[in-house]
Amino acid sequence: MSTQHTLGELQLAIMRVLWRLKTASVADVHRALPEHKSRALTTIATMLSKMEKKGVVLHKTEGRQFIYHPTVSESEVKRSMVAELAHRLFEGDFTALVTHLIEEKEIDAKELEQLKNSIAKREKGRK
Repeated sequence: MSTQHTLGELQLAIMRVLWRLKTASVADVHRALPEHKSRALTTIATMLSKMEKKGVVLHKTEGRQFIYHPTVSESEVKRSMVAELAHRLFEGDFTALVTHLIEEKEIDAKELEQLKNSIAKREKGRK
């Protein structure tokens, strides 16, 4: 199995900033976070340090600043976190996960059509 990239809510918000900006200082990340995710600069710095230990970001030093960049893609993180969710809640049964999402969420006609198209595309790719 590939490397697990489990991120908390604030870590995921920070990664979204880094994916968008490509590189950023602690202050850049702080400014770019949505207001409801905003934390003290020291909290952002601590979180980035923890994320570096997890291997999801790296830094280089420019003057007195650390400039961070992501080492994993958004799709890798999504894949990893969805796989963990499926494993924890549905014993690894992705069909049960998707069925649950379809049954528990109100899906409009446009969304349903998108789901059908995704399934058809997947089936076509397997033939």
